[in-house]
Amino acid sequence: MLSCSRGLSRLGLGRLCRAPWYSSAADMNLKTVLLWLLLVLVAVLALVCILLLPNKKPPQCDDRVQGSLEHSHSEQSWIFADLTQEELIQVMLYLKSNLGVRLEDASHASPSDNCIYSIDLQLPPKAESLLFLDHGGSRPLRQALAVVYFGNQPEPNVTEYMVGPLPQLTYHRDVTRQKYGGRIPYYRRPLLDAEYQQMTRVLFSVVLPTAPSFMQEVLNYDGDNLAAMITAPHGQKSGDRATWLVLFQNATGYFLHPVGLEVLLDHSSLNINEWTVKDVFYNGRYYRDMVQLEREFTTGHVPVKMIKRGLAGGDFSSLKPRVQPTGSGPFYYEPSGPRYSVKNNQVVSLLWSFAYRMDTSKGLRLFDIRFRGQRIVYELSVQDAMSVYGSNSPGGMSTRYMDGNFGIGRLTHSLVRGVDCPYFATYLDVCFLAQAQRPIVTPDALCVFEQATGTPLRRHYSRHQPLYYGGLPATALILRSVATMGNYDYVWDFVFHPTGAIEGKVQATGYISSSFFFGDGLDFGNRVGEHTLGTIHTHAIGYKVDLDVGDCFLRQRSPSIARVPDHSRGRPNSGSTSPLGGPRKLES
Repeated sequence: MLSCSRGLSRLGLGRLCRAPWYSSAADMNLKTVLLWLLLVLVAVLALVCILLLPNKKPPQCDDRVQGSLEHSHSEQSWIFADLTQEELIQVMLYLKSNLGVRLEDASHASPSDNCIYSIDLQLPPKAESLLFLDHGGSRPLRQALAVVYFGNQPEPNVTEYMVGPLPQLTYHRDVTRQKYGGRIPYYRRPLLDAEYQQMTRVLFSVVLPTAPSFMQEVLNYDGDNLAAMITAPHGQKSGDRATWLVLFQNATGYFLHPVGLEVLLDHSSLNINEWTVKDVFYNGRYYRDMVQLEREFTTGHVPVKMIKRGLAGGDFSSLKPRVQPTGSGPFYYEPSGPRYSVKNNQVVSLLWSFAYRMDTSKGLRLFDIRFRGQRIVYELSVQDAMSVYGSNSPGGMSTRYMDGNFGIGRLTHSLVRGVDCPYFATYLDVCFLAQAQRPIVTPDALCVFEQATGTPLRRHYSRHQPLYYGGLPATALILRSVATMGNYDYVWDFVFHPTGAIEGKVQATGYISSSFFFGDGLDFGNRVGEHTLGTIHTHAIGYKVDLDVGDCFLRQRSPSIARVPDHSRGRPNSGSTSPLGGPRKLES
């Protein structure tokens, strides 16, 4: 049966006839095409919106992890935090108002002045801290420790005061006798930067001009091309305060350009005008002073080694690359952002949490270290870094540097992104007050980052039935600082592994210390330049580790020796035995 339509007759196309079933199918096809066109249009509009509108990614697992970490911080860690700028200023003003003496600025103080050497946090006793952290006890008092030089006193001395409580200061207690058993003699005070500057001023303006011919003809001295480096300790016996000043060419990396002249300056007097020369050493020989060296030089009795000029750029000691880099190296990044959080003085990750501070003398100190929420270390900290030298020159052979004396924390400097730490690391400022009137803020002095170790945390491949492989990449959470101690740059790392292991690590870089090469110098090191001896030396680093594994206070028990059955009788060569004839077993 056919149905006909005249709908197209007006167009002159005649009559259009179609079957009913054909009309229904055509309508369905048209609707399908229109639906697809609509869907394509919606997709295009959605894509345009995605490209043009701000990218607001939906919450992901990593975002939820970061949010949970931020809520895991504890305000309790504040008891270990460094003093703020406001607190340091408050303590400084309090001492100036309450010590009853005039206090000079330590940055330009004379030995005969009174001055504040440093102000730092006085940590609360461990028992008080644990009572607060674990048992809801009262918050320990927040106090400061101030070290004061009293040079303008009938009996000059160094005194330590406990000042508190912050923020409302009401007392300053002398704790010197309590800590050291008596007064600290003034000659034991650490060297101020100002005193070092005064020593070099005396050397270059008073001592060296007494040998003008020698200085000009041998060392090509023009008033600006030499630099002096101090040695330590400042004497050979208790009561001494005399320091060897070793001269170098004033160039980049001057530590590698000794000129052979060393002067022992006695600076024990509080009057700078009374400082005297005790000894002079040049090219293997001792002289009473520069006057004697000049006299013997002019009479031709001094064996000399001429020093070349023109090393302002440092020559082989320059830090400029010898070869231009051919391209950038590997670059680390965090595709989902950091998997740790830093708030105030606390770092929290999925596995670890700890509080940190920067001690002016000792450097980085970590407290309340927890793995999976359980404290395993109460304190992990640097205590000191020592380097002992040997040489055939007096300055080198007497050098015993203990860097805490100079201030490991004080000499921590800003980190360079992409070199000292990865670009993506979290950088933290530190604040301290030492040898100054006001707090000093060092920006980007610490960095925190997570880094792939490049090795699997665990893995296994089975080539037997069933065939399988399982592996997990290893990462580590790292807290880092870098302290420049004269010629050395120490890179301090505390590394936290997902296994529960903690690694304290230090790397030494910078420059070696050197002596002038002469005579039997090769018995004391290696020749690294025409006139340069790289001197033999050793490093010793001291750490403090206060473990609290499973107990707040680990009980120390001495091992006892117990007799065990003797299975070695008749076999005299069976191995090590105790004096009683049998092997020893230690019981704890």
